[in-house]
Amino acid sequence: MKYIVVCGDGMADYPLEDKGNKTVLELSDIPNIDLIAKEGAMGELKTVPNGFEAGSDVANLSILGYDPKKYYTGRGPLEAYSIGVELVEGDIAFRCNIITEENGIIKDYSSGHITTPESTELIKKVSESFDIGKFYPGVSYRHLFVYNGDNSFSCTPPHDVVGQKVSDNLIKGKNADILNKMMLDSKKILMAHPVNKKRISEGKNPGNMIWLWGQGKKVPMEPFSQKFGMKGGVISAVDLIKGIGYGAKMKVINVPGATGFIDTNYEGKADYAIKALEEIDFIYIHVEAPDEAGHSGNLEMKIKAIEDLDKRVVGRILNKVQSKGFDYNISIVADHPTPIKLRTHVSDPVPFAVYSEKIKKDKTSCYTEKEGKKGRFGLVNGSDFIELLKKQ
Repeated sequence: MKYIVVCGDGMADYPLEDKGNKTVLELSDIPNIDLIAKEGAMGELKTVPNGFEAGSDVANLSILGYDPKKYYTGRGPLEAYSIGVELVEGDIAFRCNIITEENGIIKDYSSGHITTPESTELIKKVSESFDIGKFYPGVSYRHLFVYNGDNSFSCTPPHDVVGQKVSDNLIKGKNADILNKMMLDSKKILMAHPVNKKRISEGKNPGNMIWLWGQGKKVPMEPFSQKFGMKGGVISAVDLIKGIGYGAKMKVINVPGATGFIDTNYEGKADYAIKALEEIDFIYIHVEAPDEAGHSGNLEMKIKAIEDLDKRVVGRILNKVQSKGFDYNISIVADHPTPIKLRTHVSDPVPFAVYSEKIKKDKTSCYTEKEGKKGRFGLVNGSDFIELLKKQ
């Protein structure tokens, strides 16, 4: 059996009053995803355990079978796995965004989705300017900072506080002043950088400040193959997902043109997934674009991201997997909702749909939040999801 899990990051949503109380999924034309729901069975997945923040780190760990209560200390260590940074005793890994600050306000958590070459230059300049810890470049606005010391910090994700004052959301805790000063001083350095002068001249948001969050220490992970008795792989443009894959000793597949945004290489993700299944048993395909649209509050973009996911990933996979003659199980899931009207993650359960040739169908007819509640699987803990798939 070949297992295919397609995750549309943040694609679950709340009803929109100005759209007849329909959710984004209900407004989207997704015939391939709906087919999986109609011909298969549905349920809801509780990806964020009680007491945890509704982060993609926690949610994706859950979906991949790693209970956050055991394996989660913060987002940073997972991204360290992806970049190949080996944390030692006392190391704290932080996610480091390059953001846009304007008049003391957090204007943009992603600096207008700055390109990787641009942001790499900026992180290099920051690294040369400070002797506190060490910086490592990542993808687009997403980078890593490692600091050896006490781990009593309280940090705020920048995507949760867009439009708020920098001063109200700085790091709290022992020695926080050192890190806060570095973040604030980074603006003086980055505003003068040629990359930002060019971006401003082109009408783009500059990457003029670093922002640290998602800190944690390394936690060893049991290899996926030992835990579930099958070889697994992940496909994503996002360092977080790659990091979980590396930590779990899964095959991490890099797709050319995968960006983590609306312009990602959807077809490439589908094609590389099918190719990988010739050697492995389980593939997790993660698409970030719906989440980015949710954070932006952009309904049209979110609909487009979900429809592209349906046509250019799921539809393509369905066509190709059948031609390969695989005995397969395919499922669709979101990791968490990122509601348009809130522009941030919430911890509500998400709908999932599963199809295989032998599955016992239920009466669900399409992939929506409402139909998920009707599904025969009921409410399932995220970390039990893969074991559920293996029984279908």
